[in-house]
Amino acid sequence: MAFESGSLSFRTFLLPSDLPDNAIQRFAQHAVPPLTFTLAENTLQGWVTGRHLLDRNINEDSAMFAGSLRLTLMKAERTIPPALLRAECKMEELAEMQAKGVAYLRRNERSAIKKQVTERLLPQMPPVLTGIDWTALPDSRYLYATALSDKQLDAFCLHFRNTTGIHPEALTPETLAAILVKRDCRNLAPVSFSPEMDDSSAELHIGRDFLTWLWFFAEACGGEIEVEGENATILVEGPLSFAFEGAGAHETVLRKGQPTISAEAKTALLAGKKLRVAKLTIAMHDQEWKLTFDADTFAYRSVTLPKGEEVIGPEERFLDRFHAIERLRAIMTAFYQRFLDERLHETEWLAVRKTIHQWVADRRTRT
Repeated sequence: MAFESGSLSFRTFLLPSDLPDNAIQRFAQHAVPPLTFTLAENTLQGWVTGRHLLDRNINEDSAMFAGSLRLTLMKAERTIPPALLRAECKMEELAEMQAKGVAYLRRNERSAIKKQVTERLLPQMPPVLTGIDWTALPDSRYLYATALSDKQLDAFCLHFRNTTGIHPEALTPETLAAILVKRDCRNLAPVSFSPEMDDSSAELHIGRDFLTWLWFFAEACGGEIEVEGENATILVEGPLSFAFEGAGAHETVLRKGQPTISAEAKTALLAGKKLRVAKLTIAMHDQEWKLTFDADTFAYRSVTLPKGEEVIGPEERFLDRFHAIERLRAIMTAFYQRFLDERLHETEWLAVRKTIHQWVADRRTRT
């Protein structure tokens, strides 16, 4: 399971209510069916335990691990490798042209051959198994899942709601702002971080505003914030992805060298682009998190968690990692709260924006 070892990528979800008392039984009732396929049904989907993708035996012992719920939405699908499908179709097409004595086949004839080949090959293909892992404390409203793409997100939320009657809400920049400050940030006036662009020409992307502000906060303000009585420090590093959906290039990606102090980074900022994706390093005492943060979705990618205590058992290791994920969420939420407090305070934001403009204009660069 992704949450047990190595780096991981995930999104945070908020449950609008507690899970039902019989939640585990409900997941067991919606376990993935046995892997039997027919020509009309080449995809199966349902829940399995977090132990492995074929463990359909969901009960109190298998669904709980180190005090946390740990399950996976498994998908089994038969697919034909594209190269194999093309080769088989080409063989059939050549045979058909030879039989008819023609130099080419019409489009509808090629489509018919492709359909016949697909129906012949598909039952012979072994199923491809994929899973969306998730974990949560039974009494917590927060849930962590590896559903990153829109397709995965829709599938996970649909199956979770059909199973529990509860629809998990992905914590995006907009939904988290609504929780923290009770404001609909979609109605805010756009703001420019460039001294060469008016606010009226800027775009409203509250997540990108936050990540760009976070870069400014890290470089110009020390990047330190208090979280639950302890100090956390953040550093923004490359690769950097800038975006602005106006004229010219919509996206600028800086990967090699030192992107944060490059002339290209300053040019992107002056042109009105804002950070969409960046690598972050967060330190708290002797703990360190490294991750790639997506400002549009608030997804955490390639997260390297702090090295925990020297533990022997897998449950202790999982619990240590789970607590590190919870701390990461708390730290990023604290930074976002700080940003929103400044962004939504009109007088304070005027001063902050002026300082950001100066930070952009005075950036020292290396070519």
